[in-house]
Amino acid sequence: QVQLVESGGGLVQPGGSLRLSCAASGFTFSRSTMKWYRQAPGKEREWVASIGSHGISTNYADSVKGRFTISRDNAKNTAYLQMNSLKPEDTAVYYCNAITWGSSSYWGQGTQVTVSS
Repeated sequence: QVQLVESGGGLVQPGGSLRLSCAASGFTFSRSTMKWYRQAPGKEREWVASIGSHGISTNYADSVKGRFTISRDNAKNTAYLQMNSLKPEDTAVYYCNAITWGSSSYWGQGTQVTVSS
């Protein structure tokens, strides 16, 4: 049974930091591309960042480049999203997404990030 469980969301002041985690099980994590998406109220879900299976190749949306860092620990089957210099417009539900070697796509349930003073 495939599971992706996000954690680490919460309320943070502008300029603050949060680290999201995505714990994976039920598939070969080390051979999967991991991605983070977010969805703000009233808006479509948007891609935030991606990381290749070996953790070498990373890509970011322009809106988060230089502030967010995606990483992974294949020994722990966990992906991370370090978010620094947070802005109110970063407020959203953040989802992790796994694209497996067989091109299956799995989603977590999401974690709420609220940036507000």
